[in-house]
Amino acid sequence: MSSTLPASEISLHQFEPTAGRVMSLPPAPKMARSGPMADRIFGWLAKAAALFTLGMLIAILVSLTISAWPAIDRYGLDFLTSTTWDPVKEEFGGLVMIYGTLMTSFIALLIAVPVSFGIALFLTELAPAWLKRPLGTAIELLAAIPSIVYGMWGLLVFSPVLATYVQQPLQAMFSGVPYMGAFFSGPPVGIGILSAGIILAIMIIPFIAAVMRDVFEITPTLLKESAYGLGATTWEVVSTVVLPYTKAGVIGGIMLGLGRAIGETMAVTFVIGNFNQLDSLSLFQAANSITSALANEFAEAGEGLHQASLMYLGLVLFFITFVVLSLSKILLAQLKKNEGART
Repeated sequence: MSSTLPASEISLHQFEPTAGRVMSLPPAPKMARSGPMADRIFGWLAKAAALFTLGMLIAILVSLTISAWPAIDRYGLDFLTSTTWDPVKEEFGGLVMIYGTLMTSFIALLIAVPVSFGIALFLTELAPAWLKRPLGTAIELLAAIPSIVYGMWGLLVFSPVLATYVQQPLQAMFSGVPYMGAFFSGPPVGIGILSAGIILAIMIIPFIAAVMRDVFEITPTLLKESAYGLGATTWEVVSTVVLPYTKAGVIGGIMLGLGRAIGETMAVTFVIGNFNQLDSLSLFQAANSITSALANEFAEAGEGLHQASLMYLGLVLFFITFVVLSLSKILLAQLKKNEGART
């Protein structure tokens, strides 16, 4: 009797695992471990970097306080409410500079945030594939332009256009109108708070738009496609899916732009007018900012109250930035708290 099996049974028999036989795999290559000492060194270096940053922040604060102490001791908090700036009589007040800094930054955000949001929305949701990369690159290149170039362009090109086609028509339109007429008053030269705010808006749009675009792109595609599948429009997807998912990144981008606007020096110096008096609340009134005052006067300021008052302005700018960042953290925490309450 022949023990030869059919060809079909032989082929099946060859691939059947033998009962009780354990399939052995080749040993995995051993990865060299760095050891606990390397982990400790890495941890020490990371902690040292964090402590160094904190130490530098404290050192800057202490240095500013010491340098500004003569002005703090002389004027106290009245420095923040006084509009007098007279180096000859050694009478100094920082309200004009503080107002100019806050107003120009507010105007810049008021213009830049909607424009940046529209740019990011178009690049992530609406733009065709062939246009996304070149348009995104072109917007990011705006961030590489030096601030002094923005200032020169604002002074020589933008300010005459603003005076001719915006300021003069607005003054003619609201001439004699109570309150509104004063809001647009001023010499028609196109230099002042509004001009500085618009230039700052142009400068910070690339930063805010780039951050918004990046955080919009990290929204899971499954969430957006699910919303579209339920019949949502593009705006409904953005407002109910994308923005809630990326709110921390969006607020971070806005704060990044605000920090750039508050700390900008050269561009503001060219177009704000550098006027240390606050005659009216007109948008076209020449004014001054903290950064432009420091840039214009610090090199010529003598030792004493003048230099100390400039350092006081620097200290005030430090606290303005700190308050803005603190408010952004509080806003993010409140948003998270409300989100948890809804769930």
